[in-house]
Parts: sequence; C-alpha cells; structure tokens
Amino acid sequence: MSKLTIDDLSLKGKRVLMRVDFNVPLNDKLEVTDDNRIQAALPSIKKIINSGGKAILMSHLGRPKGKVDEAYRMAPAAKQLAKLLGKNVLILKDCVGKEVEQAIANMKDGDVAMLENLRFHEGETKNDPEFAKQLSALGDIYVNDAFGTAHRAHASTEGVTKFFKQSAAGYLIQKELQYLGGAIDNPKHPFVAILGGAKISGKIDVIENLLDKVDSILIGGGMAYTFFKAQGLSIGKSLLEEDKIELAKDVLQKAAAKKVNFVLPVDNIIAQEISDTAETKVTNDANVPDGWLGVDIGPKTLAKFQDILKAAKTIVWNGPMGVFETDQFAKGTMSIGELLADVTDKGAISVIGGGDSAAAVAKAGLKDRITHVSTGGGASLEFLGGIQLPGIVALSDK
Repeated sequence: MSKLTIDDLSLKGKRVLMRVDFNVPLNDKLEVTDDNRIQAALPSIKKIINSGGKAILMSHLGRPKGKVDEAYRMAPAAKQLAKLLGKNVLILKDCVGKEVEQAIANMKDGDVAMLENLRFHEGETKNDPEFAKQLSALGDIYVNDAFGTAHRAHASTEGVTKFFKQSAAGYLIQKELQYLGGAIDNPKHPFVAILGGAKISGKIDVIENLLDKVDSILIGGGMAYTFFKAQGLSIGKSLLEEDKIELAKDVLQKAAAKKVNFVLPVDNIIAQEISDTAETKVTNDANVPDGWLGVDIGPKTLAKFQDILKAAKTIVWNGPMGVFETDQFAKGTMSIGELLADVTDKGAISVIGGGDSAAAVAKAGLKDRITHVSTGGGASLEFLGGIQLPGIVALSDK
C-alpha cells in the first residue's frame, strides 16, 4: 500500500500509540461477550511488544457523550486482551494528563497499557486539536489499526497524526484495504455484489460506485420495496422510503444503461407483523398484498441468487436479506451466508462488509469459510462507496 505500515517502523524502545477498535459488546456483569475485534488487533499488538516496543492502546466504547460513564470503561476489554496475550495489561484511569504520562514513562519495553475510553472526553469526537496534542504526548510513533473508526475524523484517528512524524497502518487496516480494495479495484469476474438492509439511502454511494465494476447486483432486505414501488408494484405495508422512489428509478435506469444484471426479488416471505409467532406466507411474485409486509426473500429469489452466485469469482456482501434478528425471517440471510461459504470453498473470493452481514455469518458459524469479514460496518460501506476514509488518508505516505 502507498501508506506507511507497521513493518516500516523501528519499534524497539519506542512508545507506540495505537488506535484500536475495542468497541465490544458487554453483558450485565460488564464482561466481553464477543472478542472478535480484540482478536483482530492481536497481530499488531504482538508485533510491537515482540519488537521491544511499548504498546499504548486507545479506543472508544459505546457513546458516553463526553462524560465518564461506569458502564463504558475500557477495563473489561483490557482484561480480555490480557487473557488473549497471556500477560499483564496496565489499565489506566484516563487517556490524557500527568498521571497517565507518568504511568507510561514507567513502562518497560514489551509492556502493554490500555488508556481509558477516549469518548469520556468531548474533544475526541470533536477532533479537538488540543486533545489530539495531549494524546500525541503519550507516544513516539502512531499506528492506526482501528478500521471500524477510520471513516471518522476524530482526535484519535485523524487529529493526532498532525503531531507525529510517522503515522502508520497496522496489520488489520492493511488486511481490510487488501481485501476490500482488491475486490473493488482488481476483481476476478464474474463479480457479484449482494446488497440488503433497510434503506437505499444508506447504500446509494455503494450502488453507484459498484455499477461501473460489477457484473451483477443482487438486492434484498427492506430496500427492495422502494425499488418495487419505483416499478409500480404493490408493497402492502412494507418498508418504504417515499422520498427515494425517484432515486430508485434513476438507479434502475443507470444499471440498464451500463448492462449490469440488477436483480430484485421475484417473491417474498410476508407477515402481518414482526414477531416470533407471526403467520407467514410466500408471495407468488414480487407484489405484496395490502395489510402484509415483506420480511425476507422468498424461495424462488433464493434459487435465482444461487444460480448467479455459483458462477461468481468475486462476491461482496453488505446487508441482510430480511428481518434476520427474528429467527423465522432469517432463512434468506442465513442461506446467502451458506452459499457464500460454499462458493468460497470452491475458490471464489468472498468479502463481507461488516455490520449485520458479519453478525449473520458469525451466528451461523460460517466466518472461517469466508475470505474476509470486515470489522467495520460503516467504514467498509463508505470504502465500498468510493469515499476516502479520513483515518487512512491521514497516515504518512511511504
């Protein structure tokens, strides 16, 4: 990559200030329930400490809105990291200030410290230069390995780089850019994108960016019904973005002009309400009758998607096919996950853009059979949409 990486740095004896994404889920006992994001940062952390550097880690957790909130302390994540590393992690009570600076000055080569939640300070999300400067005082060099926040110009991702001569990408960011960037810039064809989720508005940049690159786009989830409405179909009480109907028409015209195979569902699973006990039906075609709402793609749609995916060499997936949080509406999403795993086993490259799609493959136990599952929902979405990520742009050029 064109940016400085952790392998380009001399780490021995250095204080390495590293942005990680330890925004992990906690239970009522404040224990980490999913440590995937912590595990994803391990290669970079181990590189620093095994090279004789001091790893000073910083992250946010939740949305404490600039105030100390006991429910969002970094200690649970730090304790889980200590378990995974098999060594002590120093847990600090703040992320800036004299006490923090003194504790870091006492660190030995190979030590690991975890700063307190960055978002306990308003300066983090406001990208306050003074707060960024205070953070920078804690390190000799800066590494960003938090892809999940790379789309935010915050003090710890963008502002802090202005105070370092060397700002580099960690291994996780390199991996994310390799797979997401490779899928977009140099895909093997046929290249298929699967896009779902609730709204067109959240995916429009992705759709428009991909229209020049893909062979097929498969659409599912709530966003499909705005496309149906744009085609004059009935959608019952399904999710609709009324103000995006014209945009949907425009997308369909562009796809046709560019000869992209733009595939909408041909049948739907429908219900009268979102509940575990709701009665469901399968529609004969794409139309949804009055009083009903679409909750998942139907079997004919799944078969159609399967035929296209079987031949694919590169697949990017972002967004569920239905209301997958409810088990009886999850079949479409889970089946897509299984299809991806099968074609990946046969040599295709599969990239899942974080968020709900990542949660679905994790729930189905398929994660290890996918080429790459992104750790950043919002960041991967913006990257796939061709938007530059401030946290990457800010890193030093080679």
